[in-house]
Amino acid sequence: MKTGNFNMIRTMVLAVIAGLCISITSYAQDTKKPTVSLREAQQDFVNLGFGMFIHYNIPTYMNDDWADPDASPSIFNPKKLNAEQWAKAAKSANMSYGCLTTKHHSGFAIWDTKTTDYSVMNSPYKKDVVREYVNAFRKQGLGVALYYSILDTHHKLRPGHITPVHIKMIKQQLTELMTNYGEIKALIIDGWDAPWSRISYDDVPFEEMYTLIKSLQPSCVVMDLNSAKYPAEALFYTDIKSYEQGAGQHISKESNRLPALACLPLQENWFWKESFPTTAVKSPEKMIKENALPYNQIYCNFLLNVAPNRDGLIDDNAIVALKEMGKLYQPVSSLPKFPEGPAPIISPNLAKFKPADGSWSDDMNIMDFGNDDNFGTSWSSNPSVKNPWFEIDLQKDQRFNTIVITERRPNINSYRLEYFSNGVWKPLTSGNETNKVKIHRFESVWGGKVRILIDGSKSNPSIAEFGVYNERRL
Repeated sequence: MKTGNFNMIRTMVLAVIAGLCISITSYAQDTKKPTVSLREAQQDFVNLGFGMFIHYNIPTYMNDDWADPDASPSIFNPKKLNAEQWAKAAKSANMSYGCLTTKHHSGFAIWDTKTTDYSVMNSPYKKDVVREYVNAFRKQGLGVALYYSILDTHHKLRPGHITPVHIKMIKQQLTELMTNYGEIKALIIDGWDAPWSRISYDDVPFEEMYTLIKSLQPSCVVMDLNSAKYPAEALFYTDIKSYEQGAGQHISKESNRLPALACLPLQENWFWKESFPTTAVKSPEKMIKENALPYNQIYCNFLLNVAPNRDGLIDDNAIVALKEMGKLYQPVSSLPKFPEGPAPIISPNLAKFKPADGSWSDDMNIMDFGNDDNFGTSWSSNPSVKNPWFEIDLQKDQRFNTIVITERRPNINSYRLEYFSNGVWKPLTSGNETNKVKIHRFESVWGGKVRILIDGSKSNPSIAEFGVYNERRL
């Protein structure tokens, strides 16, 4: 081979290798683990302090927040939609971020989705509203969050009708929202494991969705509006504890220890109604002095809903109120740091509805209430029992690495956990936690049964929920 040819080939090979190195380096940079921990992301969200919830979707063009799932996309026809007006209004109130309803319970998508024809792209407007929103808010230096409903009545995504096609659609829609619009500070999910939606975390697998979102946006906090069901002392299936005040959910200013969100509409409804322009909004002073400011001091972000009208604009009375709020609310660089605590529970509960046994209890508080997925009911051992115990039969040997005991009130203060494997009860861990929610994480074991032996309690022991989980861990 001639020297010139050899040098040319060598140069080409080196160039290819260099290109591969650049590609590999670039890939490594794109897929590297996030530098922001979950705790840091939670605190960053709390530090946002005050934001604008924007309920704007096909219910805006009806007289009911729960829109007709067969309503024609043709009614979604704003004449003057101006997301920059929304962003400037938020800025005037000294808000730091916004959150837009990308899809509400009736399933109408207001972004350019490839998953369904039931979207804004088949309406007279034919523009991606999510794109306009994120661009406008970022232009004003504001953060961006999104709202997404799991319940979707147009696509028959409701209890008893959920299919693998529905799961695929949810994953595709979440992927679109998490990849096409830049950094998303928070994803607020609704219509999932709520008493009224009745879509469980098994029907639509929470851990799969959570892991997908985090793989696409590692620093995005995932928030499910499930506060009505779960206790206020721990994070179950959410990174941020939520309180929908209009539904009677109120954060405790005395005892909250979790990163939290409280939300409330400026008017009586979440979506715009014909009465809004001529009806007084809620007091700007109360919104700030009784909500935003005190909540910020207890690790809670306040999200105030402002609903655009059918032209796609915020009404004048709301604009005036937001400016008044800006005079009363001054954002700070950092807010109090929430106390250290366990990571959220995000995995399926292996103990749910499995056969349960326990020491003698009254018929109204029998052992089946200890794992019925209802934190309002309990197994309670009879006061005369000297050595109370409660047991779950998993019905087959399974791997697990987490147990969570939730009481109706703090009571049990000394206990042992054991698991049954190869015909023998083996010690798992012991505890003397006095918290209402007792979370134990440990190295994975295999077993067919799990039990708690209670050595000490203030009164006869009572367990609202006994959970067993096999968490994904790196």
